[in-house]
Formats: sequence, structure tokens, C-alpha cells
Amino acid sequence: MTHGTQNRAANSGYQKNSITLIGAVSMGTGVMIGAGIFALTGQIAELAGPWFPLSFVAGAIVTAFSAYTYVKMSNAYPSAGGIAMILQKAYGPGAIAAAASLLMALSMVINESLVARTFGTYVLRPFGVGEDSALVPVLAVALIVFAYLVNASGARSVGLFSLVMAAIKIGGIALFGIAALWAAGFAFVPARSGAEAQPIAGFVASIALSILAFKGFTTITNSGAEIVDPHRNVGRTIMISIAICVVIYLLVAFAVGASLSLDEIVAAKDYALAEAAAPAFGSAGFYFTIALAVVATGSGLLASVFAVSRMLAMLTSMKMIPHSHFGMSGPIRDHTLVYTVVLASVLAVFFDLTRIAALGVFFYLVMDILIHWGVLRGLRQEIGARNWILITAITLDIVVLAVFGALRLRSDPLIVVTAVLAIVVVFVLERLYLKRWTGMADGKQEA
Repeated sequence: MTHGTQNRAANSGYQKNSITLIGAVSMGTGVMIGAGIFALTGQIAELAGPWFPLSFVAGAIVTAFSAYTYVKMSNAYPSAGGIAMILQKAYGPGAIAAAASLLMALSMVINESLVARTFGTYVLRPFGVGEDSALVPVLAVALIVFAYLVNASGARSVGLFSLVMAAIKIGGIALFGIAALWAAGFAFVPARSGAEAQPIAGFVASIALSILAFKGFTTITNSGAEIVDPHRNVGRTIMISIAICVVIYLLVAFAVGASLSLDEIVAAKDYALAEAAAPAFGSAGFYFTIALAVVATGSGLLASVFAVSRMLAMLTSMKMIPHSHFGMSGPIRDHTLVYTVVLASVLAVFFDLTRIAALGVFFYLVMDILIHWGVLRGLRQEIGARNWILITAITLDIVVLAVFGALRLRSDPLIVVTAVLAIVVVFVLERLYLKRWTGMADGKQEA
């Protein structure tokens, strides 16, 4: 780590070797499982039709190609800046790197609001309160505030809390899936309904949400310098986390499909797991699932806030985004922690789960494409990356994003327009702030 990087890391509040391999895996799975199972299963089923469990498999395949780039870069250059570091090495300290990094940070904040609203939705299910209730955003904001308080106490508190919560929820969700399949006679069949199967476009579009369910592995990348033996453990952590989530997602998807028809899953898409528990286990299973949702979403939000606040702190220290103290004392990382939870709270109040997920897809996949392209064009030989894997990752991202965008344009054009305008605004503002699109590593302008 260079002297400049050390200074930036210190300013951003990172603590070297503060997160073990197990703690990092807990953090990665915490983010993924919190959103992937409880918030997105119903939405994926709505798009993919009766074979929705296979969407998780397809999403894992696309994610594996994407993760290759992050693993190769993180093994070579572990950093508390993670994504920002990769982009700056690929494009130089210009607007492209800064804007793409900011899109990543925003997609993580969007994920926080998604998980927080899911928390509110599940907590209110025992009281018969619908997802449209004003209490949903109230509870969402309360969870975000709780995540802020835990994060403010330091990285070691986050690692310990994430480890305990991950163990509880992974074990509990696995138990739910096995028990539901046992109740259905281990019938690994797709959910059925009177409706016809979705066209292939719907299945491809659903992969975009499945990818979103796996994107928590980037949390590990963004915390790279804080992980013990990062050159070795960052890549291991990413692959272990993805593998664990594939097993959990498939287990639960088949369990939900065995308990409910497709129409029932879609009707209860914001709380599909709780709905699936009732016919198989009665009220006890229903409340058990609610408790699991509370643990999963809480730990997922905690891990995400931890990672994104550090990423924003690193971007600030690298002079890639503007910063204002707004009268607050303390290091930059404390300020970005506040900005993170405030923005997540605003999104949780004003957007529903479907729109939050759509925004996350657009922001994340655009950033992901830029990551792969930047590494392909300038860093592949330096890190020993294979061309065909990088090209495949780019192609898969573009296809999935295009199909998802086309379907959303027909069903909800406002969210597509909002996403496109937001992306354009981010790039334009970064161009005005940095006064160049790309730059050499020493800050000189390339073109």
C-alpha cells in the first residue's frame, strides 16, 4: 500500500486486519441474503414464471463471470476503496471513474432502502397491515437508524454482529427450506398456476434481479484492505459467499414453489416467504419466518451501511466527489456514514420495493459493464485476466440490462426515465467537478 493510499485509508476510518475471513463471508452473505431471499423472490417469480428457481442459477452464472474481474483486481490491489480503486486504475482519476464509482455507491444505498422496506413489510405481516401502509417506511427508517448506531461504534462491532446474525439466518433459512420441501414430499417442481408460462424475455429480465440478489459480494471488495491477508482472502471470501447464497436461494425458491402457486407468490411478492410458511407449518412457521426476515434484513442492512460509508469516504479522500462537513466534527468516514443513512431513508420513504429494485439494477449493471470494459482495455495483462471471460461478462450484462430495461419501459416507463436521467446527471456533474473524463494515474489529462 502506498503512502498516499495509507493516508486516504486513515482518513476514511478503515482498520487494517479488523475483519477475518469468516467475518468477511458473514458480511457478504449478510448483504446478499437480506435482499435476495426476502425482497426479490416474489419479483423474480413475477418475471420468470413457474421456473423462477432457475433464475437464481442463471444469476449466479452471470455473477460468477462478473466476480472474476473483481477477484483478479482485489487479489492484485486490495483496497478500502475497492470499486473506486479498480475504476481509477482502469480510467484514471477522471469523471468516468468517479461517476461509475458513485453509481456503485448509490446502488448500495438503494439496496439498503430495499432491505429496510422489506424489514418493515415483514414486521407488519402478523398485524395484517399491508405493504402500502405508512408504517412500512417508518419501520424502514428505524432500522436504518439502528444500523447507523452499530456502525458508528466501529468495524469490529460490525464484524462480530454480522457473524452472529449470519449464522442465525443462514441456519434458520436453510431449516425453513428443508422443512417446507419435506412437508411437500421433496417435490422439486416449479410453482404452477392457471396462467401460461412467461416468455423467454421475462425470464432473462428476471436474471437482472437475481444478479442484484448476488451483488453483495462487492461489499467484500469495498472492504478489502480491512480483511486479514487481503491478497489471499478477498477472492476466497467472494467465491465462498456466492456459493453459500446459491445453495440457500435454490433451497428456498423450491420450497416457496412447493408451497404456493405462482399466482399466490406474485400476489404476496413483498412477503412471499412468510406466505409460503403458513400452509406448510401453520402459525408457528409463519412467525418463525417473520423472525428470520427481521434478522436477515437487519444484518444485511448493517453490512451494506458499513461498506458504502467507507466507499464514499475513500471517494472523498481521492478527490473524486465533493464533500461538505455540514458543521459535523470527526473524520470523513463519520460524515459519509450520516450521508449514507440519510439518503437510504429518503429512498425508503418515497419508493416502493419494485421501483427500488429496478433503480438498483440500472445503476449496478451500468457500473459493472464499465468495470469489465476498463479492465479489458487497459489492465488485463497486468493482472493476468483472460479476455474471453471479460468479454463474456460484458455481453451477459448488456443482454440482461437491455431486456430488463425494455420490459420495465413497457410496464413502468417513469422508473426507466428516472434511472436514465439520474445516471446522466451523475456523469455530467462529475465531468463538471473534475473537468476531465479520464486521466493518467498522476492526474494528467489523457485527452
